[in-house]
Amino acid sequence: MAKTKVLTITVQNQPGAVAAIAKALGNAKVNILALLGTAKGAAGTVHLVVEDAKRAKKVLDEAKFVCQETGAEHHELANKPGALARHLEKLAAKGVNLSSIHATAVKGKKRAVVVYTVETQAKAGEAQATAPPA
Repeated sequence: MAKTKVLTITVQNQPGAVAAIAKALGNAKVNILALLGTAKGAAGTVHLVVEDAKRAKKVLDEAKFVCQETGAEHHELANKPGALARHLEKLAAKGVNLSSIHATAVKGKKRAVVVYTVETQAKAGEAQATAPPA
Protein backbone atom coordinates (compact mmCIF):
# COMPACT_ATOMS: atom_id res chain seq x y z
CA MET A 1 0.00 0.00 0.00
CA ALA A 2 1.22 3.47 -0.87
CA LYS A 3 -0.18 6.81 0.13
CA THR A 4 -1.16 9.15 -2.66
CA LYS A 5 -3.54 12.05 -3.31
CA VAL A 6 -6.69 12.53 -5.34
CA LEU A 7 -7.05 16.04 -6.71
CA THR A 8 -10.62 17.23 -7.27
CA ILE A 9 -11.36 20.18 -9.54
CA THR A 10 -14.74 21.78 -10.23
CA VAL A 11 -15.11 22.99 -13.82
CA GLN A 12 -17.72 24.47 -16.11
CA ASN A 13 -19.48 21.82 -18.18
CA GLN A 14 -18.24 23.02 -21.56
CA PRO A 15 -16.06 21.75 -24.41
CA GLY A 16 -12.37 21.86 -23.57
CA ALA A 17 -12.71 22.05 -19.77
CA VAL A 18 -10.88 18.77 -19.14
CA ALA A 19 -8.48 19.44 -22.02
CA ALA A 20 -7.36 22.66 -20.29
CA ILE A 21 -6.48 20.72 -17.13
CA ALA A 22 -4.65 18.03 -19.11
CA LYS A 23 -2.76 20.68 -21.08
CA ALA A 24 -1.65 22.58 -17.97
CA LEU A 25 -0.38 19.38 -16.35
CA GLY A 26 1.17 18.06 -19.58
CA ASN A 27 3.02 21.31 -20.22
CA ALA A 28 4.46 21.03 -16.70
CA LYS A 29 5.45 17.39 -17.31
CA VAL A 30 3.04 16.08 -14.63
CA ASN A 31 1.89 12.57 -15.54
CA ILE A 32 -1.82 11.76 -15.01
CA LEU A 33 -2.26 8.19 -13.74
CA ALA A 34 -6.06 8.16 -13.48
CA LEU A 35 -8.85 10.58 -14.30
CA LEU A 36 -12.57 10.52 -13.65
CA GLY A 37 -14.80 13.30 -14.91
CA THR A 38 -18.52 13.75 -14.35
CA ALA A 39 -20.92 16.51 -15.27
CA LYS A 40 -24.34 17.55 -14.07
CA GLY A 41 -25.98 20.61 -15.47
CA ALA A 42 -23.62 23.55 -15.91
CA ALA A 43 -20.83 22.17 -13.69
CA GLY A 44 -18.52 19.22 -13.72
CA THR A 45 -16.03 17.54 -11.43
CA VAL A 46 -12.67 16.10 -12.40
CA HIS A 47 -10.83 13.71 -10.05
CA LEU A 48 -7.15 13.13 -10.81
CA VAL A 49 -4.46 10.80 -9.55
CA VAL A 50 -1.05 12.03 -10.66
CA GLU A 51 2.56 10.98 -10.17
CA ASP A 52 3.52 14.20 -8.38
CA ALA A 53 0.56 15.64 -6.47
CA LYS A 54 2.53 18.52 -4.95
CA ARG A 55 3.72 19.73 -8.36
CA ALA A 56 0.28 19.17 -9.91
CA LYS A 57 -1.40 21.23 -7.17
CA LYS A 58 1.06 24.07 -7.76
CA VAL A 59 0.49 23.96 -11.54
CA LEU A 60 -3.30 23.87 -11.15
CA ASP A 61 -3.24 26.75 -8.64
CA GLU A 62 -1.10 28.82 -11.02
CA ALA A 63 -3.55 28.05 -13.85
CA LYS A 64 -6.40 29.32 -11.63
CA PHE A 65 -8.10 25.94 -11.16
CA VAL A 66 -9.65 25.50 -7.73
CA CYS A 67 -8.30 22.19 -6.54
CA GLN A 68 -9.04 20.12 -3.44
CA GLU A 69 -6.54 17.51 -2.24
CA THR A 70 -7.68 14.29 -0.54
CA GLY A 71 -5.43 11.62 0.92
CA ALA A 72 -5.79 8.24 -0.78
CA GLU A 73 -4.31 4.76 -0.84
CA HIS A 74 -2.77 3.07 -3.88
CA HIS A 75 -2.62 -0.72 -4.22
CA GLU A 76 -1.39 -2.99 -6.99
CA LEU A 77 -3.39 -6.17 -7.52
CA ALA A 78 -3.11 -9.18 -9.75
CA ASN A 79 -4.84 -8.49 -13.07
CA LYS A 80 -7.20 -11.44 -12.93
CA PRO A 81 -10.89 -12.04 -12.27
CA GLY A 82 -11.86 -11.68 -8.61
CA ALA A 83 -8.72 -9.84 -7.44
CA LEU A 84 -10.56 -6.56 -6.94
CA ALA A 85 -13.47 -8.28 -5.17
CA ARG A 86 -11.11 -10.05 -2.75
CA HIS A 87 -9.28 -6.80 -1.99
CA LEU A 88 -12.49 -4.87 -1.40
CA GLU A 89 -13.92 -7.67 0.77
CA LYS A 90 -10.84 -7.41 3.03
CA LEU A 91 -11.37 -3.66 3.38
CA ALA A 92 -15.07 -4.15 4.15
CA ALA A 93 -14.23 -6.76 6.80
CA LYS A 94 -12.02 -4.14 8.49
CA GLY A 95 -14.93 -1.66 8.43
CA VAL A 96 -13.33 0.58 5.78
CA ASN A 97 -15.94 2.74 4.05
CA LEU A 98 -14.78 4.08 0.67
CA SER A 99 -15.56 7.61 -0.44
CA SER A 100 -14.24 7.13 -3.97
CA ILE A 101 -12.41 4.50 -5.97
CA HIS A 102 -10.45 4.42 -9.23
CA ALA A 103 -9.41 1.04 -10.63
CA THR A 104 -7.70 0.24 -13.90
CA ALA A 105 -5.80 -2.49 -15.68
CA VAL A 106 -4.23 -2.82 -19.08
CA LYS A 107 -5.31 -5.89 -21.02
CA GLY A 108 -2.55 -8.47 -21.11
CA LYS A 109 -0.56 -6.94 -18.25
CA LYS A 110 -0.04 -8.77 -14.95
CA ARG A 111 -0.91 -5.93 -12.56
CA ALA A 112 -3.97 -3.79 -11.95
CA VAL A 113 -4.16 -0.65 -9.82
CA VAL A 114 -6.80 0.52 -7.40
CA VAL A 115 -6.74 3.94 -5.73
CA TYR A 116 -9.35 4.87 -3.16
CA THR A 117 -10.19 7.48 -0.58
CA VAL A 118 -11.59 6.47 2.77
CA GLU A 119 -14.43 8.10 4.61
CA THR A 120 -13.16 9.49 7.91
CA GLN A 121 -14.49 8.12 11.18
CA ALA A 122 -16.45 11.33 11.84
CA LYS A 123 -18.12 11.14 8.45
CA ALA A 124 -18.79 7.42 8.84
CA GLY A 125 -20.40 8.06 12.23
CA GLU A 126 -22.55 10.85 10.80
CA ALA A 127 -23.64 8.61 7.92
CA GLN A 128 -24.59 5.84 10.34
CA ALA A 129 -26.44 8.27 12.58
CA THR A 130 -28.51 9.65 9.72
CA ALA A 131 -29.08 6.41 7.84
CA PRO A 132 -32.66 5.10 7.98
CA PRO A 133 -33.14 1.78 9.77
CA ALA A 134 -32.96 -1.29 7.56
